[in-house]
Amino acid sequence: MGEYREAAEMPLLSVIVPVYNIMEYLPRCVRSLEQQTYRDLEILLVDDGSTDGTGALCDRLAREDGRIRVFHKENGGTSSARNLGIEKARGEFLGFVDSDDFVEPDMYMHLLQAAEGKENWLVQAGRDEVDEQGGQLPGICRIPEEREEYAPVEFLEELLMHRGDCSFCTKLVPRRLLGDERFPEEQLNEDFHLMIRLLQRSEGVISLPMCGYHVFYRLGSNTRKKRAEEFSRVFSDNVNNADLVLSLVEEKYPRLRPVAVRFGLYQRLDYLLHIPIGQMRRDNGQYRAIVRFLRGHVRDTVGSPYLSGKNKLYLLVLTLAPRIVRRLHRLGMRIRGK
Repeated sequence: MGEYREAAEMPLLSVIVPVYNIMEYLPRCVRSLEQQTYRDLEILLVDDGSTDGTGALCDRLAREDGRIRVFHKENGGTSSARNLGIEKARGEFLGFVDSDDFVEPDMYMHLLQAAEGKENWLVQAGRDEVDEQGGQLPGICRIPEEREEYAPVEFLEELLMHRGDCSFCTKLVPRRLLGDERFPEEQLNEDFHLMIRLLQRSEGVISLPMCGYHVFYRLGSNTRKKRAEEFSRVFSDNVNNADLVLSLVEEKYPRLRPVAVRFGLYQRLDYLLHIPIGQMRRDNGQYRAIVRFLRGHVRDTVGSPYLSGKNKLYLLVLTLAPRIVRRLHRLGMRIRGK
């Protein structure tokens, strides 16, 4: 790759890293940002009330590299930390990296080159997952063989079909496009929620044929907790997002309604296959609402060209006897050792 631009014309990039109790992995993350071939960047470490010395580590890293700026705040979650980073950022473009992940040295150079002349576009790289032993896990998102451009409605369809990537960690975001939009706080799967709103303001999404971002898969990180009480919140938020996008589609993109209904059915299936059986009670309002939704959409389930036969079967039997099916599903998982 040649030089991006003359130095005087290079836009400032602000990379925001929410940080919480991550001493073991933060240096690798920061090192991957310091080694970017795109040099005109600032790295914002937002310490979200760490209790293990991570805050002091952030300060030390900032003393070693003048491009690093550190902000300490009370614990409020990933969205809260990202939003503070957005307020403090000076750059024309924003990037977001989770503190246990790392990026390829040329990722932001490629993203910024693709963004030239595309003021209101999002640009994304591909990503993979790496486990605690350093092994590469199966791909979680399709990486194109050549550059692809999506109109907003096309990218929305990709998301609803579980083919697209809603993560902001793989994206370059023009500050002007973000405007006053922010990540929703007190909610998981916040990236999907914000992505749906930004697509309505953008001209489209550019997807590059490269794997630039590496997700470090470790038990105990925000989206991978295994405790029962965490599952209910994760999957509840997913269902709420499905309802949000269905309302949007019915208002603005009616041709996508079958895909949006499929998305809502799938998210409810996911919820029912993961919710602890002890929470499948009459006094659980969302659980009861999900079962009512399935019973009211039997025709959509049967007639959907976007659901597999296996998914249709699960949805139909869950509609009739959710607790019994859930117990059988759990037994089957145990037999298979999962």
